[in-house]
Amino acid sequence: MSNLDLNTMSQQILAQAPDAIMFSDREGIIRLWNSGAERIFGFQAEQAIGQSLDIIIPEKLRERHWEGYHKTMKTGETRYGTKLLAVPATNADGDRLSTEFSIVMLTGDDGKPIGVAAIMRDVSERHQKEKQLRERIAELEAQNS
Repeated sequence: MSNLDLNTMSQQILAQAPDAIMFSDREGIIRLWNSGAERIFGFQAEQAIGQSLDIIIPEKLRERHWEGYHKTMKTGETRYGTKLLAVPATNADGDRLSTEFSIVMLTGDDGKPIGVAAIMRDVSERHQKEKQLRERIAELEAQNS
């Protein structure tokens, strides 16, 4: 094993990961934004850090998102901790993305939530191909009926 310390290795993983790795505090303010997040969402870290998660949440989904987020911060419980989630997101240009992500709730010394880390991946290309396949299957089924 290399003589790099754990902190140095963690920083390299964070910096070089192709996936978006971010952390938002109890209020949903972005506090960590890696280069993967920059690439996927189009916001540089300096633009994203200090902003609300609303910069990547489609407007029509914000109310539902915030209801769940605030409930999770209040109760310390989430049903999504071990699941891979699939949700739409938006990028800096306002384009819609299909994303998959997992979350990790971070807690303080008192055991209360201090925020949520997310690891996100853009799966828009795969999602589009699957949609095209479903449409083609439906066409073929209609022709055979």
